[in-house]
Amino acid sequence: MSELRQRSHLEGQEKKEHGDTSVLEKAPDKGEKSDEDEDEELSRELGVSAPTELLQGTDKTTEALDEALKDLTPRWRNWVIRGIFTWVMIFGFAFIIYMGPLALVTLILALQIKCFHEIITIGYVVYRSYHLPWFRTLSWYFLFASNYFFYGESFIDHFGVLLHRADFLVPFVTYHRIISFTLYCSGIVGFVFSLKKKYYLKQFTMFGWTHVTLLLVVTQSHLIMQNIFEGLIWFLLPVSMIICNDIMAYMFGFFFGKTPLIKLSPKKTWEGFIGGALSTILFGIVFSYWLASYDSLVCPISYDEVKNLLTRECEKNPVFILSEYQLPHTLQGFFAFVQIPWRTIHFYPFMLHSILMSIFASVIGPFGGFFASGFKRAFKIKDFGDTIPGHGGIMDRFDCQFLMATFVHVYHFSFIRVPNSQRILQSILLLSAEEQLQVFNMLKDKLLSRGLLNMTNTS
Repeated sequence: MSELRQRSHLEGQEKKEHGDTSVLEKAPDKGEKSDEDEDEELSRELGVSAPTELLQGTDKTTEALDEALKDLTPRWRNWVIRGIFTWVMIFGFAFIIYMGPLALVTLILALQIKCFHEIITIGYVVYRSYHLPWFRTLSWYFLFASNYFFYGESFIDHFGVLLHRADFLVPFVTYHRIISFTLYCSGIVGFVFSLKKKYYLKQFTMFGWTHVTLLLVVTQSHLIMQNIFEGLIWFLLPVSMIICNDIMAYMFGFFFGKTPLIKLSPKKTWEGFIGGALSTILFGIVFSYWLASYDSLVCPISYDEVKNLLTRECEKNPVFILSEYQLPHTLQGFFAFVQIPWRTIHFYPFMLHSILMSIFASVIGPFGGFFASGFKRAFKIKDFGDTIPGHGGIMDRFDCQFLMATFVHVYHFSFIRVPNSQRILQSILLLSAEEQLQVFNMLKDKLLSRGLLNMTNTS
């Protein structure tokens, strides 16, 4: 043993002389414990074992599929596996859409929880926080508190009258925000009590990690849910655009890709980027025309008190009304020359908006993926998980979707949204009888003063 120690000491001296600082970085001063030593000590105190490395994404599949693909090269094997599970996800997604809006909201919540789990697990392992007292419980507690606030706000805003029908829900609706604030404050108190000497920095680092994850995952998944309530078209079209761009960029890159696009993602190429963008714009025009023709997809989801059910009936927004437009004189002359009697064209104004969304999905959307790639490279992992063979984790599929959902929510609020009379009526119905009568009289006086109502009509 003495010879081994002497040899190690000599090797360390040689590395120091040649400028190798790794020994200095890893070897603590005499009498000082390293992070690893402290972690092992705390693990022994708490009686837990610590994972040694991050979970890497794999392409594991069933034995039957492995046997069928054993003769393929790794490149083509990945292509086949990725293609198979892409179609599995598409058909599964279509089935959830068929089940209705509430099934979609439930799906978004489940995917959000899985994405949170994948990101927070990386933090646990990287910062050796898996054994810190109560911290894992607190992370999930903050997730619950965040979802309680965001989902509660949305359901109260859209279905307040329905929620008031159940007596046991009335206090939760009335005092929703103070309850949410109390939940969050309780989490802060619990975190302070969980602080342990010598681990303050690590615990506050993970506290920040948890809240940044909540900001990225919970907030943006909440916006996806808001898009669903504004009309399924605001959810289906953006999601489909990202899927189309991802598939077509992969296909063009696989068969024609030669020019690297960005160092963060070495497999991404300019050929795939451009091919995916053009395909997405064309897809957006065609798919938006088809979706806009269905009233049930363009109308917001609301509660009809008379029918006592959730409905998707409304007076359609003008952007979803098929309109006739004159073609430019140049095009009219061209069509007349080739003997095609086209003077006008019919399309939905929404199709013009879909072009802008397609451009965002294919030009800016991929940067959500590049951001995720940079994150994974920072921690030397291939994927966020291994949930989906050929694709990685759930977060690997939703990195671009979150950014796209935020853009669509902001775009809809800025350029498309109009006052929803049904939602305004629901807010009035939540008032007391005296307050409702007061609103009625105020509205009547305003309409009379503007000449929109006369005394005969009011009587």
